Amino acid sequence: MGYGLMLVDVQRNMLEGETAIARADEFRQVLAGLLEAARDAGVPIVHVQNDGAPGDPDEPGTRGWESVLAPAPGEPVVRKDDPDTFLSNPALADVLHAMGVDTLVVAGLQSEVCVQATALGALERGFAVVVPSGAHATFDGDVPADEIVARVTLELDAAGVEVVELDEVTFR
Repeated sequence: MGYGLMLVDVQRNMLEGETAIARADEFRQVLAGLLEAARDAGVPIVHVQNDGAPGDPDEPGTRGWESVLAPAPGEPVVRKDDPDTFLSNPALADVLHAMGVDTLVVAGLQSEVCVQATALGALERGFAVVVPSGAHATFDGDVPADEIVARVTLELDAAGVEVVELDEVTFR
């Protein structure tokens, strides 16, 4: 299997300041560790950046829009305006397949929106998809974030996504 890592919407508007998710620093470290493991394994890495509408916290060009984990040289940044990264980037699946990726590890924000939509979009395009527990998060709302994350994890598992513990991700 050829692995790849897709980091979804790891942007300042969700991980810094007043608009940050709960435990943002801890979550950023989880993603940084996953990114380091992928780099050490030499697998393709794609950073996904959401383009919010004018006035949104992730409006392109604003501080909130910026990525928190800087891409290394050769790591593409893919912009999107749809929760499913693949809908905003129709050629992305072909590019990843051409790079030898058949298993995509998906992590980032927000669990019930872009992470879920992108993971399911990858499944629809023929990828095996792995979502590590603890590597996707969201905001507290009417329902606590932990409950949303747990529900999304169950839904992804039921849809055919492989949900694994974070320390089980080896990129091999």
